[in-house]
This record gives sequence, structure tokens and C-alpha cells, in this order.
Amino acid sequence: MRLRFLAATLLSLATAASAAPDITALQMARQMGAGWNLGNSLEAIGGETAWGNPPVTRAMFDAVRAAGFRTVRIPLAWKQYADADDRIGAAWMARVTHVVDDARAAGLVVIINIHWDGGWMQPTAAREAAVDARLATFWTQIADNFKAYDDQLLFAGTNEVMVEGDYKPPTPEVVAVQNGFNQVFVDAVRATGGNNATRFLVVQGFNTNIDFTVASARLPKDPARDRLMMEVHYYDPYDFALNAGSGTWQWGATATDPKATEPWADEAHVDAQFEKMKTRFVDRGIPVILGEFAAISRTERPGAEAYRIRWNRYVAHSAATHGAVPIYWDPGSTGNHSSGLFDRKTGAQVYPALVSAIVDAVK
Repeated sequence: MRLRFLAATLLSLATAASAAPDITALQMARQMGAGWNLGNSLEAIGGETAWGNPPVTRAMFDAVRAAGFRTVRIPLAWKQYADADDRIGAAWMARVTHVVDDARAAGLVVIINIHWDGGWMQPTAAREAAVDARLATFWTQIADNFKAYDDQLLFAGTNEVMVEGDYKPPTPEVVAVQNGFNQVFVDAVRATGGNNATRFLVVQGFNTNIDFTVASARLPKDPARDRLMMEVHYYDPYDFALNAGSGTWQWGATATDPKATEPWADEAHVDAQFEKMKTRFVDRGIPVILGEFAAISRTERPGAEAYRIRWNRYVAHSAATHGAVPIYWDPGSTGNHSSGLFDRKTGAQVYPALVSAIVDAVK
């Protein structure tokens, strides 16, 4: 009698669990808070430490979570660890798994991707078949490795797909091919089953450019409902955010020197860009991942740090209020003309005011 009662109870619980509705992508995005990129580490060509960062540790993830970040994006390279048939080496898959496990143990939502990876993902008709095949082969292996993981692990199929060196508006050809990459990614992951049948998947607009994405992104078909997100990046104005050689070091309404700022990219521009993404995607149930944003330090310019903090705070806050998850780009280097936040060897915050500005902007 007691066994029958226990069996009935377990069956009832299992049925209730299976009937419980999954959270939507929009609900998931609201849980992800402010995010941080583990840049220039596992995507480094030549090995994990080839671009100047130490091996990734659990302590680094603990420091990121303690700082208030809730999500980590882990850019990844795969081709250099694969054989001629695109079979990923067991040692590399184990290393990636270990890093993902450390990040999850630290309490972080994790996004993994295929990053630049040597530039093989060229979106041209001539390369389409070969890229589609490799993309499907890689994602089948990655997804199969992680298919038992829960929905706190997200997959992002690509990164900044473009014809190498061509920053002009995309042609219909490359748009069609790039949109096709998104479909290949979704199909490959879903086919592996397990939790991948409903895992949250992140697809990208062309070169992660907001205007190109709004104009030309086509959502892939997905057998899972409400489980897709769209990724873009934001570095406007380029001369302020990334160009160390420019004279642009002030930003926004508090700028005092017209020669040191670019008014076209002020607060109104930030809001307008994210409003476009909200209208095109968020309002239709597709949350946005702001997969990268950052502005470099300029220690040679007295007062520049205040503008950098203001820019990052405003971008993070505007993104969040428009339904996007802001994920800061940290390449590891914390010196002048870089955007690192933490000492990768110790986990110490090198720019605590900037860390607080980003995290608090999303609360």
C-alpha cells in the first residue's frame, strides 16, 4: 500500500513537472542581469594563454559573480582543436566543459559560442556549403557534449559574421548566407535532443550591427517555442569606444569640448538604437543579447575616465530598459587604451567604479 502510494506520488510529481510551462526567452533575459565577457582567453588563436591572459580559474568567475554580474559570455575557438574532419579533440572539449562547470558553480548564467575562430565563417555563396557543413559538425558535437545541462547554459551560434574587412552595408547574397548560418546552427542543436530540444539559443544579425540587424535579420525556424534571442554589439562612436589614436575622449551631454566629442552618438542615439531593437525584436517576444560593449581607458587625458564610466553606465542602462542583456567586453588587459575590468591573475577589480556603474545600471 505504501509502495503504491509512493509510486502514485512520484508519478503525480513527475507529471506536474513535465506539465509546468517553461519560462520564455523574455523571462530568461530578465534573469540574466548584467553580463561580462571572458575575452581573449578560450578564443585565442594559438592556445588559451596566447593572447596574454593566464589560464581561466574558478576564482575569476567567483570574483565576477561577487562583483554583481550574473551572466558570463565565453568566446570560444574550435577549429584549431579539431582534426581534418572537424572532429573536436577530447582534451579541448574537456577543458571547455571544465570552464563552463566552474562558471556555473560560481552562480553565473553561461553563454558559449563559436567566436572568430580564425575567420573561416565567411558568408559568401562560394563558401556557403563548406561553412554550413563545418558549422553543423561543430555544433552537433558541442551540443551533444552539453545536452544534459540545464537552461542556465545558452548557445550562441556565431560571432560578428561578415566578409573579412568589409564593413559596408551587406549585399543580399551575404545576408542570405548569414541568415542561413543561423538556421544551420538551430537545426544542428535541436537535432541532438535532450535539453537541447528546448535550450535557449542566441542568433545574430549581420556583423552584430544594429542597423543591419533591424534591416535584414531573419529569424530561423525553431521547433521550440519562445526560446530564441537575437544578438548585437555596440561600440558607437568608434573613435570614443575603441580608437586609441583619435581625439574623441569626451561623450554625451556633459561634454565640454566640441572637438573632443561626437554629438551624433550621444544619449539620444543610444536610446534610438536600442529602441529599434525593442520594436523589431523584444516587442515580438525575442529578447536581445548585447553581446559586447565597452570603451577603452585613456589615462593620457585627464578627466577621460569620468566620460568612460558615463558611457558604459548609459549604454548598459538603456540596453536593459529596452529589453536587452548588456554583456561588457573585457579582453583581460587593464592598461591604457584597453577595456579590462579585473586582474585575471587575482580577480581583483582594477576599475571598481566602472564595475559598479555597469552592474548598478541594470538593477
